[in-house]
Amino acid sequence: MQHSVHVHKPGKRRKRRKPADIEDRQPFNNVPLWVRALSSLPLPVWYAIAGLFAWLAEYVFRYRRAVVNAQLQRCFPDRDAAWIGRTRRGFYRNFGQVSVEIIKAATISQAEIQQRVTFVNDGPARAALDAGRSIVIVTSHNCNWEWILLKLSIGMGHPLDAAFKPLHDRFGDRLMLTIRSRFGARMITARRLLMRVLRHRGPARVIGMVADQDPVSSMARHFTQFMGIDTAFFVGPEVIARASGLPVWYLAMRRDARGHYRVSFEPLVAAGEALPDGELINRYARHVEALTRERPADWLWSYRRWKVRREPEAAATDASS
Repeated sequence: MQHSVHVHKPGKRRKRRKPADIEDRQPFNNVPLWVRALSSLPLPVWYAIAGLFAWLAEYVFRYRRAVVNAQLQRCFPDRDAAWIGRTRRGFYRNFGQVSVEIIKAATISQAEIQQRVTFVNDGPARAALDAGRSIVIVTSHNCNWEWILLKLSIGMGHPLDAAFKPLHDRFGDRLMLTIRSRFGARMITARRLLMRVLRHRGPARVIGMVADQDPVSSMARHFTQFMGIDTAFFVGPEVIARASGLPVWYLAMRRDARGHYRVSFEPLVAAGEALPDGELINRYARHVEALTRERPADWLWSYRRWKVRREPEAAATDASS
């Protein structure tokens, strides 16, 4: 079957208007004092809070519990109800821990990030940077993607340009920009990232993206099999790699212990490698799926992943190819 990029035709549904300044917001000069006060609590205290938070989210508020159940059942149809329940509970534990770790990110030190997040198999990526070639990094919502960004900011010895999707809430958006850029990362809206990459003439740098979200706001989408389901993906990583000729790695994050992570650099595309349309996204999807099947509780199951569906005429064309 041929997997092609499809351009979405906007429907008549009225979209919420974006705030006028959403593309040009800047981080706070400093993390707000009350956020710093909360964040300064020791991680063991936060993990105790995370356990309570996870229990309340699953059993009291039932935060997206139906979504989590439905998506687990759809992706693992051969598993019984007991396994689904155990995995759901594991997801809420992971969700609670990652949530408090993001709060802790407002004040965590560089030394602690270096100690808690370990890179493995990163030699070829470092060699490319040291030789003066920029690299593209893509990761996914497995474990703590925010700590990956902080580690990349200080752990590679080169600048980091990271794509982000602005939040509608102005305060929340500026706060996350402040936390994400604490160690020097330059945050760039996803739609502006390609031009920044093509225009860059400075030192080698890391270009980072999280690319496993549903491409609801993107007009160009690539459909491929993911978790046994026809799934839409952003095409941004492939467009950037194809236009720039840069090498691409997938960063697979695994939890070794509570608050300690191992991040493996898995090659997706070599520098200048010629690929059929959609092949980079196909490879990326396979890597994310392999990690998610290996450690299913660590993926972001509360996110409604399959909202975007293939247009009927596009599906018919692909089926006949």
